[in-house]
Order: sequence, then C-alpha cells, then structure tokens
Amino acid sequence: MRRREFLTLSGASIGGALVYSLDRKVFRLAAQAEQSIRIPLRFFSQAEALIVAAAASRIFPSDETGPGALEAGVAVYIDRQLAGPWGRDRYRYTQEPFEDAAPPEFGYQGRVTPQQTYRKGLRDLKGFDRLPPTKQDQKLRQIETTFFFSLLRRNTIEGMFCDPMHGGNVDMIGWQLIGFPGPKMSNYADVDQHFGEAFRPKPASLRQATGDDSIRASEDEE
Repeated sequence: MRRREFLTLSGASIGGALVYSLDRKVFRLAAQAEQSIRIPLRFFSQAEALIVAAAASRIFPSDETGPGALEAGVAVYIDRQLAGPWGRDRYRYTQEPFEDAAPPEFGYQGRVTPQQTYRKGLRDLKGFDRLPPTKQDQKLRQIETTFFFSLLRRNTIEGMFCDPMHGGNVDMIGWQLIGFPGPKMSNYADVDQHFGEAFRPKPASLRQATGDDSIRASEDEE
C-alpha cells in the first residue's frame, strides 16, 4: 500500500463564492490567498496530479469570460474516476482481439486501461507543470493526436460540467458558465413567478435537488 498523497491548492484558486449576472459577467468573492486546501488523492501521486491540473488548465483555461479547469477542480474529478471502476475498465469489453487502429465509429479497441494510459502519458509529461504556458501549449500540440490526449481532453470537459458529487465542477462554476440550472425535477413553479422577465436560476446539484445526502459517486460504491 502506498503512502496517501495530497494535492494542495491555494484557496484563491479553487472554490470561493461565484456570482453570475444574466449577461454572464462573473463576480468572484475569492477565498483568502493564504488559505490552502489539501485534497487526498486516490489514484495520482502528487507529482502526477500537478501535471494533470496544469494540462487541464491549458485545455480549458480561465480568462476574462470566467474560471476554468483549475477552479473547477478537474484534476480531482479525473483522480476519482481513475481510482474507480471506469479507471480499471470494468464496464468495457476487454477480451481479444485488440485493435489499436480500429475505425473511430467502433470506439477504443485497445488493450490498455484508462489507468495504464494515464500512467504512461504522465511519465512522458514529467516536469510539464513547471514549464511556462507557451511551452506547455507546445508540448500538448506534440501529443494531441495520441489516445492519451483525447482521453485527457474528454475528461477535462467532463470535470468542468459533471455533477459536483463526482469531484469536479466546484461550486457548479461550469454550470454557471453555460447557464445550466442542474437536474431540476420541474420548472413549473418559476413560470408564473418570473413570467415575462429574464430568469437565470442558481444551479443546484443532484444532492440539492433531491435532498438526498446518501447519493454518492459511482466509484465510492465499490
């Protein structure tokens, strides 16, 4: 059993109160910069998590339109997914024959699991998190045709817009960016109350919408 490792992020870079106006302008009430958050890792080493956080931040960067992958905790989402059944390929048919060059419509047909894909891909990106942004972009362009990069890009987008119970989309900032209210069961009560006016409800997670604190991410049920 390996020693438990943590990803340490500044309080100013993740979480904090976010308020979006109807015209999608963002106002952030950030946590104090001197505060830090230690997040226990389930799959990545600390060095690997820092590389993933840096790479995801180049794929979905924060800018004047709003926060990005770092603020949304995408690296934590990917760590949780890889530690669970998806990372072990539990739900994919994994018997021969394997075909690394299968037609795209067949999906991935190779032998390696997502866990193995990330382990190898991150070895090739050693030191990535210490490079300047321009060098990071160059490095990602060099691998953008690989299966690892396609998986990293897909997982980054998932981590931005998943339900927060999966580890990403902190403060539901991804949903706020696109105006998604969350899995509301009905909007009936808002029709009369806000009839004829612009209305953008505050997002609510699945736990909040159902009031069920027993709902857990699938990887926690193993």
